Amino acid sequence: MRSRLALLTGIGALALLAGCGATKDARPQPKPAELGVAVLQSDAGAPDKQVLARGRISTKSGEILILEPDGSVTEMALDMPDGRDAFAVTEADLLALNANLDLDLSGLRDMAPVRPRGPTAQEKALAAFAARTRPLRLNLPESFAVDPNDFQGAQVAPMAGSRKPTEGLVEVTANLRGGVDAGTAFAYATCALAGWADAKGAPYARHIRTLRDKRGGQMIVGSVFTLSEKKPMGLTVMTTKQTLQECKARGIPAA
Repeated sequence: MRSRLALLTGIGALALLAGCGATKDARPQPKPAELGVAVLQSDAGAPDKQVLARGRISTKSGEILILEPDGSVTEMALDMPDGRDAFAVTEADLLALNANLDLDLSGLRDMAPVRPRGPTAQEKALAAFAARTRPLRLNLPESFAVDPNDFQGAQVAPMAGSRKPTEGLVEVTANLRGGVDAGTAFAYATCALAGWADAKGAPYARHIRTLRDKRGGQMIVGSVFTLSEKKPMGLTVMTTKQTLQECKARGIPAA
């Protein structure tokens, strides 16, 4: 076949659609041996020019038979890559073909006017959820004053099952002076995670859970985050570099 098959629509399929409104008592028509098709191709002499060729689809052998402009016939099996590509068309392509052939499908029985595809309910829901996403903040009061003695070391380690340092679950274990409030403890764990994630090249993180305990006069915080290279879905998402800037501005160690 001299030119790549760009778009295919069944002419015979239109006749089948037109018969969808037949009464239930009518005897079903036998399956035709072949379906006529119109093929939109690029002209071999002018690649930018689109021309129509006629073809047939054999319903028994599963082959597309393309009648070339020179009278030759090109055979193409539906289960081969070229055959599958013939049907790999988007709705926009079909609308463009309808305009090219001056087809008006709205006249067919039980069919509404052809309109461009709008977003699905799932796509609308995902977009609405994404719009609710807010950056992860330290949530410290304006009157917060840093006491270096509050922060007594933190460690970050990937959890079992994490395949890449920039993706997967990590746990932050932060040690703080006894009596430190929960907001300061979480801010320390978050800043420790932000410093570690930035060093590993992970741009995003999302908080999963935080547990607190007291041991030997200290407060021990265990926070779990999930790292990702792409912005994840979630109501609160940490952007590593923005969080590091806030940690620096508030004087919270990020190591």
